Amino acid sequence: MNIFKHRTYKYLIITLITCLIITVITDRIINSATKTTIPQVTFLGEVNFPTKLKFKNTEVGGLSAITYNPEKQIFYAISDDRSSKAPARFYTLKIDLEQDKILEETVTFTDVTTLLNETGKPFPALSIDSEGIAFTGETLLVASEGDRKRQIQPFIREFSLTGKQLQNLPIPEKFLVETNNGVRNNLALESLTITPSQKYLFTATENALVQDGKEPTFSMGSYCRIIGYDLAKGQPETEFLYITEPIATNSNNVGGFSTNGLVDLLALDDTHLLSLERSFSLGTGNVIKLFQIDLSDADNIQKIDGLNNQITDISPVQKKLLLDFSTLEIVLDNIEGITFGPKLADGQRSLILVSDNNFNPLQITQILIFSTNL
Repeated sequence: MNIFKHRTYKYLIITLITCLIITVITDRIINSATKTTIPQVTFLGEVNFPTKLKFKNTEVGGLSAITYNPEKQIFYAISDDRSSKAPARFYTLKIDLEQDKILEETVTFTDVTTLLNETGKPFPALSIDSEGIAFTGETLLVASEGDRKRQIQPFIREFSLTGKQLQNLPIPEKFLVETNNGVRNNLALESLTITPSQKYLFTATENALVQDGKEPTFSMGSYCRIIGYDLAKGQPETEFLYITEPIATNSNNVGGFSTNGLVDLLALDDTHLLSLERSFSLGTGNVIKLFQIDLSDADNIQKIDGLNNQITDISPVQKKLLLDFSTLEIVLDNIEGITFGPKLADGQRSLILVSDNNFNPLQITQILIFSTNL
């Protein structure tokens, strides 16, 4: 027997088998990586509540934002009632996602908490327009749009879970209401989100500051600003340009109201977030879109007081459409809030969205439930 020849065949076979194994493993790794890097958002169902729903002597409505407490497995939803129908408040909800189906009883309201101002009393009527909420791990941060017409400034404040006001975060001067500067009325600080690292807080204007540009049209979007706060310092340290989509559909009524805006943010990490845009036209309804955005290569425009519609030399936030809710084939209400919820049985994360019914009997409080691999 030719021992050399025998060994050569043996080594050749071993080499071929090894290469085959490496190829199979590599393919599996690549396929696995591909699957996990393709964002998926899957609709599971909706739960709707009628306007005029009463809970603990308050009217449930105006739910403009929602956040999740993982330790207690409960959600907090802020109402944008301007202390008119009841004192400014947030609701506590339980959302049971262990059921096989999304049913009406999947969502239950369990408590309501009044927000207290610096004097320890409920906010006076029309002094607050709370639109954003974020859970810090122990407390809540709440954003108010203020009221340009009444010269009431926007704010971000920290509250205990019992509603006691704890501290104010500074708002950059360029956002404050002045004659030719500041946030637009009802288009101000609509969003709040804290990064998983707990390092940063992000908020954003719904539309452009007065000195930055115009409200959106059917041909172009609006120049919003995202503000990044260093939570350890409690100070704003970055601002980024975010350009909304144009208004999605024309109104059926001549001269009818139409708008589009950035209504909420949800942090994935320190530089990647989800952004929620809501377009509305009277007579045609709401168009909701969810984007994944990247701040990494966006310019910090914190030192620019006014853009004046000039953004030629500015790199804005990068956007990628994740979901156009029109594909869900459901009637959409005024969706304004988004948060992650608990993990589902299949290992996916739950994603919860809420609508602001504007306390309008023609609208509903709508809660949409998704699963996602984000």
